Amino acid sequence: MNVFGLIPIGLILLCTTTISSLQCNHLPLQQRKMIENSLQLLDKMGKKFPQQCLREKMSFRFPEQVLKPRQKEAFKVAIEEIFQHIFYIFSKNLTLAAWDGTAIEQFQNGLYQQIEQLEACVTKKQTHYFHSKEVNRLKLKKYFQKIDCFLKDKQHNLCSWEISRAEMRRCLQLIDKVVRKLNN
Repeated sequence: MNVFGLIPIGLILLCTTTISSLQCNHLPLQQRKMIENSLQLLDKMGKKFPQQCLREKMSFRFPEQVLKPRQKEAFKVAIEEIFQHIFYIFSKNLTLAAWDGTAIEQFQNGLYQQIEQLEACVTKKQTHYFHSKEVNRLKLKKYFQKIDCFLKDKQHNLCSWEISRAEMRRCLQLIDKVVRKLNN
């Protein structure tokens, strides 16, 4: 007997696999909703972009080609990696950002949920496919390292966080645009 009573283990595994695959089939719709929520939370975190930060604005140049893979599965892996980088950036020293703490926490939790969902849907084969495209991975890493270095160079001051928040908004909007195209 198992912890579920008289239900055979095989049936439990079959149901778990079916539920998991159903979640993965609806992933694009879930992603769109979560991205919309993340964008709203980014807006809610802070106020309007401070005028004094305009002169510090920086171009990070998101590598858009990583969002144009030939396979949907490779796209999921790319998004998962992007969300992991964003989560890492927004897990740093946010004290000088002067943002709404609840919105930050909700944003971080939402990113974590998206990462978890994508990880559950991405197989090792798909992960291998994206890892074989090392150029794309390196471009993403370089892009997020620029943002991280920018924050460090500016000692995580208010303007550096506001510029980074605006960049993450742009990044999420690009992902949302591609997810919408994939759904059509």
